[in-house]
Parts: sequence; structure tokens; C-alpha cells
Amino acid sequence: MPRVADSGKRASGVAGPACAFFSPVAFRGKSLTSHDDSQTASPYRSGFVTIIGRPNVGKSTLLNGLVGERVAIVTPKPQTTRHRLLGVRHFAGGQIVFLDTPGVHKARGGLNEYMLDTAMAAIADADLVYLMVEVGPGFMNKDVPGDSNRRILEAIAAAGKPAFLLINKIDLVDKRELLPFIERWRAVHSFDEVFPVSAESRDGLETLVAATVARLPQGPSFYDGETITDRTMRFLAAEIVREKTMLLFRDEVPYSIAVVIDEFRELDSGERFHIAATVIVERESQKPIVVGKGGQTIKKLGEQARKDMEVFFERPVGLKLFVKVKKDWTNDPRALAELGYK
Repeated sequence: MPRVADSGKRASGVAGPACAFFSPVAFRGKSLTSHDDSQTASPYRSGFVTIIGRPNVGKSTLLNGLVGERVAIVTPKPQTTRHRLLGVRHFAGGQIVFLDTPGVHKARGGLNEYMLDTAMAAIADADLVYLMVEVGPGFMNKDVPGDSNRRILEAIAAAGKPAFLLINKIDLVDKRELLPFIERWRAVHSFDEVFPVSAESRDGLETLVAATVARLPQGPSFYDGETITDRTMRFLAAEIVREKTMLLFRDEVPYSIAVVIDEFRELDSGERFHIAATVIVERESQKPIVVGKGGQTIKKLGEQARKDMEVFFERPVGLKLFVKVKKDWTNDPRALAELGYK
């Protein structure tokens, strides 16, 4: 059953009293190992690894696979990830703190500028950087590295960070095509190592983890042995709702949506949750799209989100959704800050 480490930490931009719902998420019974010097013969190793790349290359899928739990939402649409997301991988003798980041792209507007700044800033926080690229039909012959990846490589070099190149979606190509693709990337940057992987099938991830552990410095345990992310249950609930909006809606609508958790309460001594959330849109014309005829679309959205929440939180969830217009919030600095994009 999921539990929270009752640290009283507050999530950025979330109002309300400090309580379990505002604390880092942890899980019991997941065979996670906390630091114990008496049990480890070799020095304890720990560090931060930033996962960065263009939108939709599979960074969030990779994070979930490396941590072994669903920490980040995943959709086929680019720019699904908006925040820096932290996931912790525990192992005997150490821990890796992974930082998933928004896709690096040419930013237009306040929200996209926030996402780009968040991604680039994560390079400075890292002991090691994973630059993730993808292969597959239409990608093998594209120019390497491209504008966005060139910007990332310049930042990695300027910060003096070691970097692994991760080539994702290798299940989509003939393996014989990978070598010339790798050589093209090696010609533009001196990567410490290169790893062909499939984040979806988790092919190659354990080899990647072993190489990462070998690169980590000696250091402290940053999180206790049951914590898998520093994000709160309220944040994760909001992300689940937003994931469903990304899947349900088309065109500009999902990119104009934010989700605010208005209420998150335990009922029946914690046996079930009551959650109320508001879906924020930025134009009046978008509100009827989200609500749908006779409220059918918002009902469908709520049903899908509730089912995922019940799987994630491992208990029944009552979910109420509301829709509100906050005009042009994606370009309003004050609104962005109020919604946690600061």
C-alpha cells in the first residue's frame, strides 16, 4: 500500500496545510534498500542524473522504467512533461536520483519558456547527464545533432559534465543501422559512453544503471529507502488528470490546460480518498470542449483519471472535476506562478 514519508514538505505553488498529501511519495513492500554502512563493504555511492533531450524522445518512460514505478505521466504528445520530475532508484550500497526534464524546444510564450529554463537548469544539478535521442523511421537520416540537441551539448560542455548518449526506441530499427548512427553522434561530442536502449520494453536499462553506478561519487543518502519521488500525492493526482486531458483532447486544447487540486481528503481512516480538482483552460471557447455535450466529456475524463488514481494509490478514490477559465494563463507571469510554473 502506498504511504507518504511525513516530512511536512510543501509542494511549490500548492496552498493548504502541511500534511501527508504534501509530502514525498514512498511505497512499502517494494524491496527498496536504505543506506546502512554496517551492511555495505564498499563506499556508499549516490548522485544526481539529469535526463534531457528533445520533446517526445521517451525521457519520462525511461524515468518510470529506471525507478520501477510510475512517477511521470506519459502520452504520445510532445511537451507532456512540464516540470522537473525526480525519481529515486535505490540499490545496495547507494542510490541514484534521476531528474526527468521537459523536452528542449524553441520556446514561444511564458509556459514554454518556463519549461525550457527548467530543462536547461537541470544540467548544472547533475553529476551525470543522459542525452536521450531516438531512432526509428524518419530519424536515422536526420541532421545530427540538430538545433535543440546542439544547445544541450553546448550546455553540457560549458558545465563540464560527463554525459552518456542514450539512443532510444532501438526496437523500431534494424540493429545493423545503429553503428553508423552512433558514429555520427560521436563525431559531434565526446560522450563518456553510448547506450542503445528501449525505454518502453526496458531493454538495456540494467546495463545502463550498472554503468551509472560506477560513475557516481561517494556521497550521502539523499532520500530514505522507501521514497521514490519528492513530488506530493496532490501533485501526482493533478498530473494524472492532466495526462488524461492530453489523451482526450486535440490541437491546442491540451496545451492550454492546467490542473489544480482543490481538495484531497482521507475518508474512513485512510481507506479511501476524496479528491476535487479544477481543470483550467485559457479561453472561453475551450470550456465547452472540455465539458462536452451534457457534461459527457468531463465525466469521461473523470472516470479515466479516477481509475488510474485507484491503481496508483491502491485504494478507492472519489473524484470531482470542475472547469474554469483563466484567460491567457500560459503567457501571464502571475498566473503561471500561481499554478506552480515558477
